[in-house]
Amino acid sequence: MLDKVLIANRGEIALRIQRACRELGIKTVAVHSTADSGLKHVLLADETVCIGPAPSVQSYLNMPAIISAAEVTDAVAIHPGYGFLSENADFAERVERSGFTFIGPPPDVIRVMGDKISAINRMKKAGVPCVPGSEGSLEDDPDENLRMARQIGYPVIIKAAGGGGGRGMRVVHTDASLLNAISVTRAEAQAAFGNPTVYMEKFLERPRHIEFQVLADGRGNAIHLLDRDCSMQRRHQKVIEEAPAPGIPDELRSAMGERCVRACLEIGYRSAGTFEFLYQDGSFYFIEMNTRLQVEHPVTELITGIDIVKEQLRIAAGEPLRLRQSDVSRRGHAIECRINAEDPSNFMPCPGRVELWHAPGGPGVRVDSHLYSGYTVPPYYDSLVAKLITHGDDRESAIARMNIALSEMVVEGIRTNIPLHQEICQHAAFRAGGTDIHYLEKRLRI
Repeated sequence: MLDKVLIANRGEIALRIQRACRELGIKTVAVHSTADSGLKHVLLADETVCIGPAPSVQSYLNMPAIISAAEVTDAVAIHPGYGFLSENADFAERVERSGFTFIGPPPDVIRVMGDKISAINRMKKAGVPCVPGSEGSLEDDPDENLRMARQIGYPVIIKAAGGGGGRGMRVVHTDASLLNAISVTRAEAQAAFGNPTVYMEKFLERPRHIEFQVLADGRGNAIHLLDRDCSMQRRHQKVIEEAPAPGIPDELRSAMGERCVRACLEIGYRSAGTFEFLYQDGSFYFIEMNTRLQVEHPVTELITGIDIVKEQLRIAAGEPLRLRQSDVSRRGHAIECRINAEDPSNFMPCPGRVELWHAPGGPGVRVDSHLYSGYTVPPYYDSLVAKLITHGDDRESAIARMNIALSEMVVEGIRTNIPLHQEICQHAAFRAGGTDIHYLEKRLRI
């Protein structure tokens, strides 16, 4: 097993990784910015290194500083968590060239799957269904782009090849809007991702967002850990996730899981990853692969009993995958609410001092959070401060436990979106299951 792991992240996910390391007897190094010296995992780590000022670009995105911290602490591996540098192929490459183990997939796989066009092409070769589209990047040919959009059929969506996090996308309904949308999306893609390449897809008007969690060891062994529904979104950002996805036939869900496993073997995948799909009218369409640990991984852990982070660590240590597909079985239902430090009415971030923190408890309740009474939420980073997850024998009991847990959770001193989650959990459409990705925004009239 790995001797010492540097955790190149912050907040709840850094604490989650640290706990898995401690269970396996692995020492941890916590890197942090000057604004994050009071983080819980920093206070609990075996060693800590300050890697720069509060702005992410000078700390958590500072590759030389992170690698230097690994060198001075004699760490043997680096876990990137999610966000920041977790899907940066150049970072993974620099980590490995510096003699450390990158806890994630090989750099070339990150690079291929990080570009949406190359990812789609690889998935087509692996037999994974994809959304009808441009079959590659859009050239600077107005007539050809108009012809293509008409052939695909409006509405279409223009997407940045290097995009992510809901950015770099524009829906087009008519010829009159197409050329300007392509131009604007190119400019946005260049500014946000340093890559102006865009492509075109059919825009599905009422899809659900369904994803499949996978584990692979890069040695010819891969499994899927069932599926999740992440359709409750606002501005392409997930708000509530659950597993398994309600209302999908078991034979179809099994067939898609097997296709994801075959795709892992096709691309030489290693570590944990997630295949994301749009699901509409009984059909799945691949949209992207996240080559990292997902925010919503706890719901999968609760319905399978498998610790995904510990499996990541074992794979990174060179161990073959211990599990086979026959070892994976579904146990009840799980739901996760993302608790953000934001005003629930206008979604503006609300950093500040947490005067009182009380986590809910009881059967089937899990809280992943770095909060504690007296902690100050800084204004520099993502507003996620906790993940509240409930598990039950069925979906109804998981929702019931979530309602109770939300009523018990206390966060005083800052505002959070707990009231929004309480409202959603009372919606008849949510309780029935199967809402599409546009449901919440329509409900909020955004």
